Amino acid sequence: MAFTAKILLLGSGELGREFVISAKRLGAQVIACDAYDDAPAMQVADGREVFPMLDGDKLRAAAEKHRPDFIVPEVEAIRTEMLAELEQEGFTVVPSARATIMTMNRDRIRELAAVDLGLRTSRYRYAESYDEVVAAIAHTGLPCVIKPVMSSSGKGQSTVRAEADLKTAWEYAVANMRGDRAKVIVEEFVPFEYEITLLTVRTRDGIVFCPPIGHRQERGDYQESWQPMAMRADLLQSAQEMAAKVVNDLGGYGIFGVEFFVTRDEVIFSELSPRPHDTGMVTLASQNLSEFDLHARAILGLPIPAVTLRGAAASAVILADRASDAFGFDGVADALSTGRPDQQVDIRLFGKPTTRPYRRMGVALALGTDTDEARKTAKEVADKVRITYR
Repeated sequence: MAFTAKILLLGSGELGREFVISAKRLGAQVIACDAYDDAPAMQVADGREVFPMLDGDKLRAAAEKHRPDFIVPEVEAIRTEMLAELEQEGFTVVPSARATIMTMNRDRIRELAAVDLGLRTSRYRYAESYDEVVAAIAHTGLPCVIKPVMSSSGKGQSTVRAEADLKTAWEYAVANMRGDRAKVIVEEFVPFEYEITLLTVRTRDGIVFCPPIGHRQERGDYQESWQPMAMRADLLQSAQEMAAKVVNDLGGYGIFGVEFFVTRDEVIFSELSPRPHDTGMVTLASQNLSEFDLHARAILGLPIPAVTLRGAAASAVILADRASDAFGFDGVADALSTGRPDQQVDIRLFGKPTTRPYRRMGVALALGTDTDEARKTAKEVADKVRITYR
């Protein structure tokens, strides 16, 4: 069978699953890799490889075995030094090996944004011990936010309002870090009015922006997102200018999830992921092309039309509450009957083989007359999907 391209996908979670579907619709062959078998993306891919993404030798072996046209990271914790070696040998890393190295660690992307590019960020310091955390708050002040320099989906992040809570926050960050560095970033707490994800697509023909996405977090992890997020035109322009500056510096092609804090009068750069973003799951309902479609097209060098909204939309996560490898789902029919008779709702169940407390097992999607209605409906849909344990 002829394919348009062969892709080696590093990380096979729910975001990888949706990317595989989009890429295969465009004729690509996808080999999905992850540390455990039967991961969500593996279930819809053409092939699979099971190995830890931090094992550089096995990563190289997979690349040499399959000789992909594109190596596409889907997770942060990857042996990035090996990606750099493979890129030097002629493999194409998406968006680039440098981008994966810079964004795998919060310290590197923060230095790029704040120091090299001069973007507005919060005050910050790094710490590799509890004593250094205590010293850092002399610069950031309290309250502050402490998080690992490397983690995923906000894990290990906490807001500290009193010095007595610093020790707990340090230990929580270290316990939830990825990789092998016990290092955290201590940030000034920004009294923002809201947060946005600005999905920024770097293509061979220039940059394409999606309408801004609002989101809400708990425990540092996304719980719901909605699009569009209403914001002043001048603030949106500021966010777009900063996003363009950083993604152009990183280079390569694909989608970037650029996060900002928005206060009454300014936009503050927060973080960046060089891949589809979890808050962007809402685009499965909201846009003519989802973030996964856009990522696939940008990687493959295919035309991207104007990004348009189908309407106000929202997503809400479906969470597990315990650890189990024997479970099912109930209430799906009831969930899909939620809302007005003419209102569009949907769900995506991720196909993860095990549950654990607060693990995302699916997402509910809803359109509405406005984002308030869409958020309310998406939450109702999510609440009706029940995980049953056996």
